[in-house]
Amino acid sequence: MPSLLGAASGFRSTEPGASPRSVTPGRQRWDVRLLVGRPRTAELLAAALRHIPGITEAQASPVTGGVLIRHDARLRAADIGGIVRRTVARVAEETTAAARRATAARPAPPVDTGAVVRPVLAVGGGVAAGAALLKGSTPIRQLAAVGGVAAATALVLRRTWRRTTEAARSATGPDSERHPLLEIVGPHRGRLYRAAALSVACQAAELALGTFLGWTGLVLIKGEAAFLARLGLATASAQLWGLAGLVAAASAAVAGLSYASNLQWRRLGQDIEHDWRSRTYRHVQHLDLAHLEGERTSRVAGALTNDVGQLGAFFAGPANDVLQLGTSLALLAPAFLLLAPQIAWIAFLPIPVIAWLSLRHQDRAAADYAVTGERRARLGSQVINSLEAGATVKSFCTEGYEAARIDRLSEDVQESSRQTDRGTIRHGETVRACTTASMAGTLLVGGRHVLNGNLRFEVFSPLIGLPQMLLMRMSRLGTIADQYQRTLDSYERVQRLRELPVEADSGDAALDPAGVRGEIVLDRVTFAYPGRAAALDDLSLTIPAGQVTALVGATGSGKTTVARLLMRFQDAESGRVLLDGRDVRDLRRHDLRHAIGFVAQDPFLFDGTIADNIRYGSFDATDGAVVRAAAMAEAHPFIAALPHGYDTLIGERGAALSGGQRQRIALARAILKDSPVVILDEATSAVDNETEAAIQRTLQSFAAERTMVVIAHRLSTVRHADRIYVMDRGGVVAEQGTHDELLAQHGLYASLWQLQAGELAA
Repeated sequence: MPSLLGAASGFRSTEPGASPRSVTPGRQRWDVRLLVGRPRTAELLAAALRHIPGITEAQASPVTGGVLIRHDARLRAADIGGIVRRTVARVAEETTAAARRATAARPAPPVDTGAVVRPVLAVGGGVAAGAALLKGSTPIRQLAAVGGVAAATALVLRRTWRRTTEAARSATGPDSERHPLLEIVGPHRGRLYRAAALSVACQAAELALGTFLGWTGLVLIKGEAAFLARLGLATASAQLWGLAGLVAAASAAVAGLSYASNLQWRRLGQDIEHDWRSRTYRHVQHLDLAHLEGERTSRVAGALTNDVGQLGAFFAGPANDVLQLGTSLALLAPAFLLLAPQIAWIAFLPIPVIAWLSLRHQDRAAADYAVTGERRARLGSQVINSLEAGATVKSFCTEGYEAARIDRLSEDVQESSRQTDRGTIRHGETVRACTTASMAGTLLVGGRHVLNGNLRFEVFSPLIGLPQMLLMRMSRLGTIADQYQRTLDSYERVQRLRELPVEADSGDAALDPAGVRGEIVLDRVTFAYPGRAAALDDLSLTIPAGQVTALVGATGSGKTTVARLLMRFQDAESGRVLLDGRDVRDLRRHDLRHAIGFVAQDPFLFDGTIADNIRYGSFDATDGAVVRAAAMAEAHPFIAALPHGYDTLIGERGAALSGGQRQRIALARAILKDSPVVILDEATSAVDNETEAAIQRTLQSFAAERTMVVIAHRLSTVRHADRIYVMDRGGVVAEQGTHDELLAQHGLYASLWQLQAGELAA
């Protein structure tokens, strides 16, 4: 590892500044200031972390300074934190030492060739070659000058090409035979080829249009053109009319081909985006719940929206730019070398300079854009938090404080945006100056050759303005390279999401819900969440069929875990969970879940109408069945009182409803499902006592001939259950029996009852 770390000789000394951003079991995200703007250091840190036992994945971003670490969930978060800090410090120390050794070994510090030497050599070499050409033009000197420009361009592009190649290899893996762009296009190659052909034709038409305009100017300046006269256009007037027709036809061709090509590229981007989003979302819907919950929802949503959108956006725009740039160069270079080799070097001299300027600007702008994006995200998050906490803000009279905080964050965004804008405007004007200088140089050098008789004016005139079209496109080279890099990064994140394991059916036994009796047995079940102590430890209990069984106990005693094992959101590490004597792992997951209705403590309601939410999962249910389910859940009275009744829109997550109303709608949804087994996990914790009592009365008829598992903290909810299991920390059963039997035991249940109801056990 020291030899690996010592390779980063270009490190600029700075404070490492490693701080954790988020810590979850098996995964951590860190911010490391050391990495910002230092791609090589980011690579070294990621490589160093990957060599550490227990760390399964490490990624580092030189743009944001973010570090993602996935590790064995059995390792403590504090241990991983220590490893990260020590590794960051080691990378900083080793790279600084390597830089010092390199400096001591050389009399003068090396200049960054990618930043200064290459463009200076490109310009200097071009000028020197031009001086030689002015004194006496020969084919060898002409080729040498053009070769010098080409070599300088290759030197400038070399680092970018190497970086993008490494990114492509990282995105697809070392064993992949296909380029990631081909993987992204997938089945849409036909549209890609059509779009590419139209772009090439459009660019050729655009160059032809420029040539025709040059000939028109030639006729206006010199009168009749001999080469046009040989085509049958004898007079200047006839030549102008003929050229006007050609210009009109070329303009129409450019407009038509441009429209068709842009339409094809945009449709290609939309097809790619739709295809990848659909396939990825289907995959996410079937992910193992443990992996889905281990990922941040915002990060998964970001991959499905922003990253997938980037895949399509690259082909809708930058891919077309690359093809147009390549076509222009492929057509113009032979044209100049064949028709006007004397001025080819001066026409193409700005190419390496503009390429260097564009790439340099993009490298610098990437960090600025990252800072601006981070500040905008922080501002947006704070605005949302302040608005959502309106009641809290007003209750503490902190309106002025919140306004001042938003002002500060907005000023930060304004400052970083100004810095970014200055760099962008400076780059644009510099490219404009280079283009103008190229035009002036072409006129000067070409004019001297025309006056000396070495170059015919009718050849020189139409070629004057053509290189400017190429040079203006070269200014987008940095943006294209950046978008290409972003596309590969997005592709890698989407692929990482698609590589997460889906729920696998370990058994293929069918289960008919109509034939389920509902007896549930947990036989010596042990289960632990990653990085935590066992939630259930050798737990055994029986839930009889057709009865109401309650699970009560302190928070963390494993009550909800039992429900998750029954639904097969997770599987037991040891022991068995049986339904009617059959191990649930031998059953098809969908069959099992169709047979169980589940209501969580914090139920999720979708953005839609009340009727849509009750009918969710039972989409063919009639309106009458929806109303009956709502009535049984004591939801019908408040629904009927709403202006739009069951057609009332409830907003995201049911924001327009109270907690108790949301729970009653979720309960109605489970009732409408009509499953033989129903699990209610704190399903009435947010309703008042009177409503809960009414729900209990209506559920008595619903519970007949079906198995109901009620998980509750409020013991009044379960006092009429046929059997009550009192669970204690560590996932063990401390007591069991009916309400009266447990009170008579004067144990844990009796103590809880006395605390909640204020009644002493008899």
